[in-house]
Amino acid sequence: MKVAGEPLAALHVADRKRGCNEADRGCTKKGMNVMGFFSKDIKTMDELFVHTLRDIYYAEKQIVQALPEMIDKASDPQLKQGFQTHLGETKQHVTRLEQVFRLHDKEPRMVDCPAIDGIIDEAEDVAGEVEDKSVLDAALIAAAQAVEHYEITRYGTLIAWAKELGRNDCAALLQQNLDEEKATDKKLTAMAESKLNRRAA
Repeated sequence: MKVAGEPLAALHVADRKRGCNEADRGCTKKGMNVMGFFSKDIKTMDELFVHTLRDIYYAEKQIVQALPEMIDKASDPQLKQGFQTHLGETKQHVTRLEQVFRLHDKEPRMVDCPAIDGIIDEAEDVAGEVEDKSVLDAALIAAAQAVEHYEITRYGTLIAWAKELGRNDCAALLQQNLDEEKATDKKLTAMAESKLNRRAA
């Protein structure tokens, strides 16, 4: 699917691949690894936990970069405010994840996450092709919920593993992020069911 006009989405993808923002330039070499769940480098539950932590750390940073454009594109005031609120929450999620890394005696680092990249890329593609504002708002909600559902599954897994590893301190911080992700998903569902999807029909 091609975005009409200048391929803004492609530029954003390239920017993320280079490391999220100016402060993260070069993280492909220093702060980001490419390693899948079935990599030979993962041998223990602790290594799997850290890998998944790096995955969600990457995802949260990508969302911080993507949300300002979603705020700009949203026309419904309630949706726009919801995205603005979640941007603040997402920045706090990044901070909590960095706390988890430190508690676990690990340096905050990222691993490339094709799943979250794909969700954001598709959202940018769709947003670039929709002209009707109500339909666009509905598409933005769908994209945001796809992101939320990915994060909810990751945080749920991380919390279970943290407890298994005896790291209830890490689990408590991750639980705060999970609770906020679930609350955001419920708000998006309520918005979609109450008015935005009906307007787009």
